[in-house]
Amino acid sequence: MLNILKYPDPILKRKAEPVTQITDEVRRLIDDMADTMYEAPGVGLAAPQIGRSVRVIVIDVNSKEKENKELICLINPEIIEQSGETVWEEGCLSVPDYTADVKRAERVVVKGLDRNGKEEVIVGEGFLSIVFQHEIDHLNGVLFIDRLGLIKRDLIRRKLKKLARTESI
Repeated sequence: MLNILKYPDPILKRKAEPVTQITDEVRRLIDDMADTMYEAPGVGLAAPQIGRSVRVIVIDVNSKEKENKELICLINPEIIEQSGETVWEEGCLSVPDYTADVKRAERVVVKGLDRNGKEEVIVGEGFLSIVFQHEIDHLNGVLFIDRLGLIKRDLIRRKLKKLARTESI
């Protein structure tokens, strides 16, 4: 299992670089990210969360089930269409012990490359739509707490920074 970075690590706020060539190293990264996501346990993981500032995400909204696992791996994903509006309570492996209601699109269409370089277009609705938006935000240096109102966001940031200082002592 890879180490998952926690806020306020600066890598989490950096925009990730596109993957220019899909190599065995990139495929190994995808495999390691999937193993880490399942072990954490989580439903999505972006490469910046494990200290790699590249545009790679893994998602499995069925990750907590023993059967029916459906791993989605995308390289250089981008939202090409979105519609509707919904609010979901979100959490994040990089912002442990905090959740908040976040406004998101109800439906997204995401385009990216699979582990073999083949273009994929995936329609995400409901929870899958939320996870796509959350993970792609990570690639752009945006955390779910950045989407909260100013007062709530500042309160959570202060608590997380204080926690990070006490853990490093």
